[in-house]
Amino acid sequence: MTTDDVLAEVGPRLRRIRKDRQVTLTALSEATGISVSTLSRLESGLRRPSLELLLPIAQAHQVPLDELVGAPPVGDPRVRAKPIVRHGRTMYPLTRQPGGLQAYKVIEPQRAAEPDPRTHEGYEWLYVLSGRLRLVLGRHDVVLSAGEAAEFDTRVPHWFGSAGDGPVEFLSLFGPQGERMHVRARPTSRK
Repeated sequence: MTTDDVLAEVGPRLRRIRKDRQVTLTALSEATGISVSTLSRLESGLRRPSLELLLPIAQAHQVPLDELVGAPPVGDPRVRAKPIVRHGRTMYPLTRQPGGLQAYKVIEPQRAAEPDPRTHEGYEWLYVLSGRLRLVLGRHDVVLSAGEAAEFDTRVPHWFGSAGDGPVEFLSLFGPQGERMHVRARPTSRK
């Protein structure tokens, strides 16, 4: 469908929405500040719709702008990125766009690994789906169980890995900045 095809459908859509709401051209003109003749030409297709005209009409009808212009349907929203395997850790990308906030489902296998805390720019949120996740963050050493979450500034030295008898599955949201959520974790006993 071309741009001209989309624009040609705007006028009849405007008329149908107005009539469905039983609003006269005069009443719509008073609500929007757009002259009756301009509204009539928009509905008949004699005037090309513009943002300056469509925004007040959308506000007057209390409908989203895309309902007036008949925005094309959104494509398939499913993310089908291939898993990334690094050092035995499998990460399934849950976002398609590069940069900004990134989401991953992570499967960390059970393995004997000595914590090696690292730092980098950003902010991270973790939510454990199954298993137990050990998080070393600065001076803190905590274990998160299924249903628990943690958040932290990644400029603080951090490391995480499986803390149980098997793998741990968790969601990781990583971004350069963002809103915080509350942390709910319990410390492990230090030996």
